[in-house]
Amino acid sequence: MSSSPAIRIAIAPHCSLTPSGAWTLFLATCSVSFGVAGLLTLRGFWPVLAFAVLEMLLLGWALYASMQRRHHSETIVITEECVDIETHARGAAAHAVFPRHWAQVKLRGDVSPLRPARLTVESGGKRCEIGSFLTEQERQHLAVRLAPLIGGMAESPQLPSGQPRG
Repeated sequence: MSSSPAIRIAIAPHCSLTPSGAWTLFLATCSVSFGVAGLLTLRGFWPVLAFAVLEMLLLGWALYASMQRRHHSETIVITEECVDIETHARGAAAHAVFPRHWAQVKLRGDVSPLRPARLTVESGGKRCEIGSFLTEQERQHLAVRLAPLIGGMAESPQLPSGQPRG
């Protein structure tokens, strides 16, 4: 077992909505929407019911996608020798290992303001994007935190031994 320090950074998306909260929201919205649509259908405005069904299907899909997002996580472990990135998303796991001496952190901005920057760890033509679910500001803070730990190409700065983990 190596006695060299290891820095572990775990990131996950913000998911404040619980599954029971999502069900409550969905059922309450459905009852209001179908109640209004039912009254309007009785008055002869029958297309309203079809649109209410379509809206609730779309809302259900959006809530399902939001609930699946809470299972996404990434763990970055930085040791003297390597940068180890483990990603869990949609029931699948991906794993990438980079030699720390040759790895570098890059925050790649896009020319479009509608598309967020991409934070990557790169080495030897291999690239791994991290923090895709983070906000732009959180992604920039993570880049600032990772840069001195990983260093630049052909750099291996000393890892702090008293660094808080997590």
